[in-house]
Amino acid sequence: MNYKTKMKWQRFKRGPYITYTLLAITGIMFLIQEFLGGSTNTLVLLRLGAKMNELIVLGDWYRLLTPMFLHIGLMHLVFNGLVIYFLGIQLETVFGHWRFFLLYILSALAGNAASFAFNSNISAGASTALFGLFGSTLVLKKLFPVHPQINAMAKNFSVLIVLNLIFGLFSSGIDMAGHIGGLVGGYLIAFALSAPNAWNKNVKRQVLFAVLYVVLILILILLGYSRFIPLSTLFS
Repeated sequence: MNYKTKMKWQRFKRGPYITYTLLAITGIMFLIQEFLGGSTNTLVLLRLGAKMNELIVLGDWYRLLTPMFLHIGLMHLVFNGLVIYFLGIQLETVFGHWRFFLLYILSALAGNAASFAFNSNISAGASTALFGLFGSTLVLKKLFPVHPQINAMAKNFSVLIVLNLIFGLFSSGIDMAGHIGGLVGGYLIAFALSAPNAWNKNVKRQVLFAVLYVVLILILILLGYSRFIPLSTLFS
């Protein structure tokens, strides 16, 4: 490998390629939705993996993850895509590639599990993952307690979190359970993963928050199932 090729490879490894990959998958899935009949078509959404509680109970567990790559309407896609791009680049730089990937995926899982537990409507969108990213910014303030840039970012996103939650309360069609579940899940998993160069790193705390995350997911899934199957039957 010559010097120029080596330098290009090093720049690629340092770049936010997970963010770009998530954006590409999301964009491709939207094109597929449009090709199959439209992103607002309920049958298309269900065919491609939107969250529907009854189907999850019947065994479609993948619907706790696949909704993060589907969007309902162009504006939904554009807004979430912009957040993925601008916030994703910042967080992937701080957390590193594989931690950022896990943060995104596991936040979406927590959000969709909360939606399964508390929201009976069909739902889709990256908002579950994005609220997890918002939640992780609050954790960064604790991992880097005297870092001025990170503290400023955490403060700005704290305001954005509150505004988004208030907006969701007064807007129909917003999956508040999914947003809050993603926020809490992202907060827990960000502590569990920590960051490569965190100033305030604590292995015992990481294990504790990992356990709390797993317990949260299990509780949410049990609550979701209990709406269709009595808990006594599940444990019999």
